[in-house]
Amino acid sequence: MPGAAGMRGYAVGFVNQLTARNRLPLDYSVASLRVVDFIVDGLRKSKPERQRVERTLFGLGAYVGEVLVRRAGAVWVDFDASQRRLFAQPVGIRMPDGRVWNPLGKVANRFDFGPEESVQQLYLQLHGRRRAHEVDEAGAA
Repeated sequence: MPGAAGMRGYAVGFVNQLTARNRLPLDYSVASLRVVDFIVDGLRKSKPERQRVERTLFGLGAYVGEVLVRRAGAVWVDFDASQRRLFAQPVGIRMPDGRVWNPLGKVANRFDFGPEESVQQLYLQLHGRRRAHEVDEAGAA
């Protein structure tokens, strides 16, 4: 699993691989987060063992995190030991206000617990996200 410095590349590679076989609108837009919820729900329907879909869930979580980096002004961060225990993930994002979030875990929770764990809703609940024009001016989009 890549650290924070490798997450952008990992997300881009995952999206390229996934969209090469499927016509999925994974364009790093906020609206595309709804597609992630849809994909995870599709995975859940076949009730696979978690370990069979772990790589896909990680890739989708990386994608969600990258959307937050590009659209909300977040940055990828390596979690410290206590954060890794709390979030059960090695990396996450830090918002401009300093708060850390766990998009990889949010995708895993969507798989484990269902629709109440929406990644699209995660974006809407983020405190400290930049407005679209602030992200554009910062060159993050």
